[in-house]
Amino acid sequence: MKVLIDNGHGDNTPGKCSPDGRLKEWVYTREIADRVVMGLCERGIDAERIVEEDTDVPLAERCRRVNAIYERMERKAILVSIHCNAAGSGKDWMNAHGWSVFVSGNASSKSKRLAECLAKIAADIPVLVRKPSPEQLYWVQNLAICRNTNCPAVLTENFFQDNKDDVKYLLSDEGRNDVVRIHIEGIIKNLGL
Repeated sequence: MKVLIDNGHGDNTPGKCSPDGRLKEWVYTREIADRVVMGLCERGIDAERIVEEDTDVPLAERCRRVNAIYERMERKAILVSIHCNAAGSGKDWMNAHGWSVFVSGNASSKSKRLAECLAKIAADIPVLVRKPSPEQLYWVQNLAICRNTNCPAVLTENFFQDNKDDVKYLLSDEGRNDVVRIHIEGIIKNLGL
């Protein structure tokens, strides 16, 4: 099984940062993605980042890359797309906070299981897991990276880049380590290792 990691956005994507500019989503998600890939590889799991560029690679190209690898791996791959959430335009601090995971409306049972595994690890850490209901650990949204890829796929929103407390946490060693841990342990749980 190959684990594909997608890191959110690029240096040329406007507005994807905290209001004070300390957290830039494209920088943060690449750091987390690299640490997740390294942590999985250290545990003997085949993992790679699908976007090496700093610029924002269009969603159609990201999906094409994922689908090509999925076919090459004989349909044995999963995808996790790593992002930071925002409640507003990025100009003002907002109140929404917490961690969440999404699947597409056409999600397979394998995608839903992957989302549940990640959410359970997040809840065990514990961090605040935002969910649509007490019974459902993941959100369903029409996200291209999940909808247009052929393998099981989820998108994580790792706290809010426009919430002061979330940004402080994300930029701390504890926050970075927790976000990496959610992904590594959630993926391992999903793989049954």
